[in-house]
This record gives sequence, C-alpha cells and structure tokens, in this order.
Amino acid sequence: MHEGLCQSGAVTLTNWAGNTAFTASRIHHPTSLDELRSLVAAARRVRALGSGHSFNDVADSPGELVRLDRMPPLIEIDGAAARVRVGAATTYARLAPELHARGFALANLASLPHISVAGSVATGTHGSGVGNPSLSAAVRGLELVTADGSVVTLERGHDDFPGAVVALGALGVVSALTLDLVPAFELRQYVREGVPDDAPFDEVMADGYSVSLFTDYRDTRAWIKTRGEPPGDDWHRTRPADGPRHPVPGMPAESCTVQLGVPGPWHERLPHFRADAPPSSAGDELQSEWLLERSHAAAALRELRAAGDRIRPVLQISEVRTVAADDLWLSPSYGRDSVAFHFTWVKNPEAVLPVIKLVEDVLAPFDPRPHWGKLFTRRPAVPDRFRELVRRYDPDGTFGNTFTRTLLDT
Repeated sequence: MHEGLCQSGAVTLTNWAGNTAFTASRIHHPTSLDELRSLVAAARRVRALGSGHSFNDVADSPGELVRLDRMPPLIEIDGAAARVRVGAATTYARLAPELHARGFALANLASLPHISVAGSVATGTHGSGVGNPSLSAAVRGLELVTADGSVVTLERGHDDFPGAVVALGALGVVSALTLDLVPAFELRQYVREGVPDDAPFDEVMADGYSVSLFTDYRDTRAWIKTRGEPPGDDWHRTRPADGPRHPVPGMPAESCTVQLGVPGPWHERLPHFRADAPPSSAGDELQSEWLLERSHAAAALRELRAAGDRIRPVLQISEVRTVAADDLWLSPSYGRDSVAFHFTWVKNPEAVLPVIKLVEDVLAPFDPRPHWGKLFTRRPAVPDRFRELVRRYDPDGTFGNTFTRTLLDT
C-alpha cells in the first residue's frame, strides 16, 4: 500500500497497485484488542484493511478504516492439535518460516507470500493443485469483533461458520484466525516451455503437487511444483526451461522463487515470488480472475484462445490453476472442483475494462465466479442465507460499503 498527501494535507491511502484510493475519513491503527473493540463500537461505519492487495474497493469504507498492523504479534502453534492461531494482519511471509521451524506447514500458499492471512481468507484467495482447496479452507476458527464491540468466536461445525470465513468483511473485523497445519515438506520447482494446445488438461494439472500454466493464449509454460519425481524429458512434448523464468515473459527472474529442480522448503517453492522481493509486476498491473467448474477447463481454454488476438494487447500474462472444492458459501470454489483463469493486465483501466467485459462474455456459458479482490463487472449471485447472516451480525450496516451493498442489493 502507498500513503501520500492530498492537497488538503490529509493522508491518502491507495491499494498496492495504486488504482484504488481509499475514501475513508480516518485510518486507525489499534494496538490492542480492547482498543479495536472500542473503535468498532464507537464507529458508525468502519471496515478492516489488510495488506491492500485487492484491486477493487472491497476493503474501502464510507466512514473509518482500521488496520491491525500494530496489534501485538500473534503466532501460537499447537503442535499436538496441528493448528496455529494467528493475528489477522499476519502475512504468510511472516507465518510460514515459524511454522517450518517447528516442523509444520500450511497445505498450500498463494502466488504472493506478502498478503495478510485475514484478507486472503476473506476474499477466497487460493494457490494451485488438483487436491488443494483455497487458503480459506484451512480455517478452523475465527475471532470476530462485531458492531457493538463484542468478540464472537466461530469454529468449524458452527452453523454460521461456512458463511463467516469468506465474508468480505461484511460481518465484522476479524482479529484472529486458527488454521489447520500439516507436516513440513520439501518441493522442487520446474518450468516447462512450449506446452501444446492439445495437451490433456487434467493430466497436465495432476502432474505435480501444484501446477500452473502461464499463457498469453498463444504460447504456454507450465510451472510444476512436485514432492516426487521431476517431469520426464518428453513431458507432454515440452522442453525444460534453460534458466530461471518470471511468469511475465521478458521480466527478470530475480524476484521469483528458486526453480531448476533445486529442493527447498514448502514456503520457498509454493509461492511464485520470494518474500524478500517485489512481487509479480511490482504493482504495475491490474488483475482479474474467474473460477469455473473444472470439467469446463478445456472448452474455456479453446474459447479464450479464439479471443486471444483481442486479449493480448492489454495482457501481461494469464495464469491457469486448479482449486479443490470447499464448503464456504462465498468461496469461488464452493461446492465444485474448479479451474481458475487469472489475468494480469497492463495498468491502463480504460483499455482493460472492455477486455474484462469480453472475457466475461467468453466465460459466461461456463458459470464463472470472480475472485472477490480483483476486477470484474458482472455481479455474481449471493445466497440468501449469506444475506440473512449479514442482517443478524450487522443489522445497522456498520460494516457495509459500496461493494457489499451492490453485491447484496441492499
């Protein structure tokens, strides 16, 4: 995120990419749970802001914002139960090394370790792997500060839990989460170039613990992160990369995690980008993503390739991933094993918006669901039970904003 001064002298705050300026009148940095509770209880309109890696106004507030980056550090590992309780503002880059040092891991990570746990969970962020659900699926409990300053704890098995994990900040301010852990493991990362259009999608994506395709819908690379054997020399008629690669062709690979089959800890291989380096295109980008039922992957790829000449002029790169189903109501992978089509655009909203609408048209027959923190134009369906949950937890709209009101039509 970026802070600056506007003409009036007030502090302005933008998201990581700089395409969204937050409109909140005040930004608070509470230093304790009691202070957070008091701030929330006193506010007429308030929302929480994480690491600012969303590309739309999902986190903005018409009133006040709270950032939890000055709260006491919280990483409590329960080895016997294989779980960890973390503060909401904790980043995966901060959490992962501590887990690894204790012999534990998270089952999956997103492309960027720089993002906060609570923000990632609230928007349904994910990594890749046919057997790996979203990061939100690792949540087994959360602590929520509601509009009157009360702290509500919800655990897996509670009737409200599936609606409260991916909740877009609409129920309250999440102060802490408890995540499931697995034993620590190592991975090797390989890049294969020249993936043919007729390569069998399901086989390709199942050939590693986590597999991503990077494509401009003309040329395609596969990034394979595997716990087992490396891909064979003739893997789907591809060729091994002769050096490290960046997902965006032509960009230097220094910011990327180690490739070429060098073994390393899970948290230094699952992300595409190193925690100590600028991520992705370093913010000089816009992003969109849609998730479809995985069985539609091959057909959707054909349609996107057919539209490739209209997509490429504003495209830096597109990433294709797989996400296992979960049971969280607003998760883009709710109830269905999914394929995710991610688009990293050039930073030109006027040129990109018509192409976003084009991609939405192309994917419309496949019932696409957008990633909540990225750019989209078509309002997705929201289940009535989530609307009822918002009415119960936030009857006065304390945590509402333009994004949620438009989504919920309230």
